[in-house]
Amino acid sequence: MARNGKRYRAAIAGLDPAARFQPREAIEKLKSAQPAKFDETVDIAVRLGVDPRHADQIVRGTVVLPHGTGKKVRVLVIAQGERVKEAEAAGADYVGTEYVQKIKDGWLDVDAIVATPDVMGQLGQLGRVLGPRGLMPNPKAGTVTMDVTKAVRDIKAGKIEFRVDKTGNVHAPIGKMSFSVEALEQNYQAFMDTIVRAKPAAAKGTYVRTVAVSSTMGPGFRIDTGLYH
Repeated sequence: MARNGKRYRAAIAGLDPAARFQPREAIEKLKSAQPAKFDETVDIAVRLGVDPRHADQIVRGTVVLPHGTGKKVRVLVIAQGERVKEAEAAGADYVGTEYVQKIKDGWLDVDAIVATPDVMGQLGQLGRVLGPRGLMPNPKAGTVTMDVTKAVRDIKAGKIEFRVDKTGNVHAPIGKMSFSVEALEQNYQAFMDTIVRAKPAAAKGTYVRTVAVSSTMGPGFRIDTGLYH
């Protein structure tokens, strides 16, 4: 549904653009909007007072959302030897080093990739393909590890990765409209707690500048950022 459609106009009717809400109130307003014909994703957008052009002000990390994202995540583990069995037992959807060639041939039906350190040399030439899609395994994100069991289980349980973009914004999914208010609020809180803890020492002035929650087809509701000062 287009954002200028009847549902969208009804959702923003009487909404003060300057209004700021407590997290739970914003989520309640979001959920009270007339639903779309599909289970919309609930997103969070945070504008940070950082300059991502400087390496010491890049905000990135991971967080395991208590209630997951509501999306079935397809996980590929690139590993060999005993780690193959471990990955399969942990619930990985695809396992094996043969997927390196499959990716070269154009296959990319996955949402996350985990690799063991001993096979990372094979993935180097896939950087141009995986990097822009956010799929390149990274030690800081916990996706380059010998503990493939934990990595797969965390991702399946709702672990998401975030990174500030070049304009200082961070976007992430925190659930679905079908989630309860309580589940969305707890996911929201887990995400914001992680963002606040990730504040770079080099960041000056106000760190959390704006926060908003929105659904795929709905309007955004601003959060009172005084909570984070």
